[in-house]
Amino acid sequence: MSEKKEDLFKPVGEAAEEVEHENDTGVTLTGAEDSMGHPVQEIESLCMNCHENGTTRLLLTTIPYFREIVLMSFECPHCGFKNSEIQPASQIEEKGSKYLLKVESREDFNRQVIKSESATCKFIELDIEIPAKRGQLTTVEGLLSEMIEDLESDQETRKSIDENLYNQIDAVIKKIKSYINCEPNTVPLTFIVDDPAGNSWIEYKPGEPQHKWSHTQYIRSDEDNVAVGIITRDQLEERRQAKLKELSKRERNKSEATENKTQFLSDETDIENFNNEVQTFKGGCPSCTKECETHMKPVNIPHFKEVIIMSTKCENCGYKSNEVKTGGAIPEKGRKITLFCDDAADLSRDILKSETCSMVVPELNLDIQEGTLGGRFTTLEGLLRQVYEELEARVFSQTSDSMDEETKKRWMDFFAKLKEAIAGKLNFTVIMTDPLAGSYIQNVYAPDEDPNMKIEDFVRTDRQNEDLGLTNMEV
Repeated sequence: MSEKKEDLFKPVGEAAEEVEHENDTGVTLTGAEDSMGHPVQEIESLCMNCHENGTTRLLLTTIPYFREIVLMSFECPHCGFKNSEIQPASQIEEKGSKYLLKVESREDFNRQVIKSESATCKFIELDIEIPAKRGQLTTVEGLLSEMIEDLESDQETRKSIDENLYNQIDAVIKKIKSYINCEPNTVPLTFIVDDPAGNSWIEYKPGEPQHKWSHTQYIRSDEDNVAVGIITRDQLEERRQAKLKELSKRERNKSEATENKTQFLSDETDIENFNNEVQTFKGGCPSCTKECETHMKPVNIPHFKEVIIMSTKCENCGYKSNEVKTGGAIPEKGRKITLFCDDAADLSRDILKSETCSMVVPELNLDIQEGTLGGRFTTLEGLLRQVYEELEARVFSQTSDSMDEETKKRWMDFFAKLKEAIAGKLNFTVIMTDPLAGSYIQNVYAPDEDPNMKIEDFVRTDRQNEDLGLTNMEV
């Protein structure tokens, strides 16, 4: 009996793949296929509206520049009930994802959007938020049109009951339609998809301007882990109680250390040589919440500041993370660093890219958004090589079969230029912009000025202060 239960509750992606090889499970092939040859299957299933049997169609397919997904549609011939949804055919990602799109033309409303069941969508200028619900494969216009349909469905009833409410909702409907029609003074429209599970997506078009599309990743909070089902609400409360006990223990240790004139930097160990030794402490894994070890070491970067290099590895689920954190107070201004690389020796320069730093190389058409790659302390060559490996392995190799020839040629040209830059055969400019001034490129002429490097401090915008949580903070 237990074996049958396990078979019934296999992951949806695994189940969809197995139907291609099994003909005795009630799953049949319809003969239809998508453009990549993935078959459409049918299975008889229960209608949750009339409790008769209807038909569910499944398609396991691949979204270019994203990942595999499962499209499902249900139709009941008895009551006419219909439903469709999308589910990721992959596991929950290590980090949450946040996508931003600036809708600036009518064509941008046709961008594909994957909204998982844990994602929320926001239209900033419309002051509208779509809460987490069923998964969808749609477009930006599709989301707004569905919203209009929901609002219009009960308008006649509202008009007879509460005309004031009717007029307010009618004004909202007209405003949404004006944005869809790109009427004057309606664009750009800022569209944001925030998914703590990391399984949502907004269509990306290679070569578009930096401000138009961005993707950032973030570590899930405990509340996010509850929302995506990694931990239960009871487990969250247990962790909070454990943290309160830990804080209480630290306060007692700190008090005892003050009385004995002994400095303690950890609950369990007396650290005597903090700056020269790698410190290890235990904490909860952000992926599976089991206990894991984090290694930490402070490193003083000459002519910059002290940073902390952190490495986490979970033996239970295999989660790995390497990050660099900058220390000290939050500076009053951000910093922009521009380096012109005209010598192969420039590739060996040390470089620190914080999580809040964006990096642009105009000659390579390379644009790394904030949050991408996380915090990194490496060389310029090492950073470019990592970009090459990530794009080649995770994007190009997985989607090249579905690309048209023009798109594939643009990717090949991009990789060719990137290889030349890594080999020191191409002059290029590196522009790093960090609103927290926590990034750094080695000055090989220090303490004198570097003739190939320009450092500019700038005042952060209100939007940057808001995104960084500094609006109501004294810095």
